[in-house]
Amino acid sequence: MTVKNKVVVITGASSGIGEASAKLLAANGAKVVLGARREARLQEIVQAIEAAGGQAAYRVTDVTKPAEVQALVDLAKTQFGGIDVIFNNAGIMPTSPVSALHTEEWNDMVDINLKGVLNGVAAVMPDFTKQKHGQIITTSSVAGIKSFTGAGVYGATKFAVRNLMEVIRMESAQEGTNIRTVSLYPAAINTELLHTITDKDAKAGMEQFYAQVGITPDAVARVVNFAIDQPEDVNVNEFTIYPTKQA
Repeated sequence: MTVKNKVVVITGASSGIGEASAKLLAANGAKVVLGARREARLQEIVQAIEAAGGQAAYRVTDVTKPAEVQALVDLAKTQFGGIDVIFNNAGIMPTSPVSALHTEEWNDMVDINLKGVLNGVAAVMPDFTKQKHGQIITTSSVAGIKSFTGAGVYGATKFAVRNLMEVIRMESAQEGTNIRTVSLYPAAINTELLHTITDKDAKAGMEQFYAQVGITPDAVARVVNFAIDQPEDVNVNEFTIYPTKQA
């Protein structure tokens, strides 16, 4: 199976990497099911995909709520007859020094960036195990492979996601369930993540840096498309996506 006709669930699909991936995959023949919290944006994206001849559906989804993620996966099965891929893309990045003690934001990052991914895994695992194929793609970060000041808790969630994906890959190989995993490590990609930063100094520094080196989410979407397009016996499972200008 290639991208064409695969059923792909995408969280965090209302903008950025999720939106770009949905549009590219749909253009290449995938059937995409989009989840996010902003219904108006989801409606616009689905309409754009359908106007271009693609197939798409959406459901308002808060990834911190297991039942809502499960309902999104169930929509894929009822609308398109099954599920082949889940792209756990929802995330927030309210960076700040640990000493600033933005503890509420710490909890939000754990709930969305880590527990949200776990909810996605739990929603598809029974189907993937039963059908003995499936692909779990998750957006980590370059902050999930090396440490950055100001990103202590954000990076902790992204390191956790990296470990989770690798363990799923290994266990699937041992269990013979053929579940492929993909971990994405984007660097400075121009998305709405910067809007989630409330610390003024951190926000100013990040905005200046991204303005200098940031690239569009389409860069990551092309990697997602490439990973899905591989034969079922091939697991290309880790990708670091840097702007060429970023050191």
